[in-house]
Amino acid sequence: MRSYVKNLTLSAMFIAIGFVLPFLTGHIPQIGSMLSPMHIPVFLCGLICGWPYGAVVGLLLPLSRSLILGMPPLYPTALAMSFELLTYGLVSGLIYRLLHRRGMLAVYIALVGAMLAGRAVWGVAQVILLGLGGNAFTWQAFMAGAFVNAVPGIILHLILVPAIMFALDRTKLVRFESVAANRGR
Repeated sequence: MRSYVKNLTLSAMFIAIGFVLPFLTGHIPQIGSMLSPMHIPVFLCGLICGWPYGAVVGLLLPLSRSLILGMPPLYPTALAMSFELLTYGLVSGLIYRLLHRRGMLAVYIALVGAMLAGRAVWGVAQVILLGLGGNAFTWQAFMAGAFVNAVPGIILHLILVPAIMFALDRTKLVRFESVAANRGR
């Protein structure tokens, strides 16, 4: 019961952080979309709280931010982002949980796996959503949106998320440890 309440509280905190972070880059929309600040708390939630919490936070964050603040636009941006961020939270938490040693390498493996899966899901969501609206989503648009234009955000996430996890480990708030060691307890 204690870990459930802790994870629920942390998830609410990650949603709040996801609401606030885009304001740091909101004055320049091109930079905000390139840095993808809403992705950071979703990755952290998946890694710290686990895949179910990360998935729910990823699903709810873009939709609730769109409905409450009007940004990102609901169709197709927030809808596609919801599927993408759901995948980020789910895959990062799942990969991290399945690895036998938890540490920096595990964080990077989970992040890269989640980024690849999330971008693929975003592409599929864009094809479906834009197709429903009578528009095409080309391979060039997918590559530009998922990778080329996203390079600054990818670099930021690969630096910032592991740095935060390292700091949390050093302060003993979140510990890197062997899964096998936990089974013996």
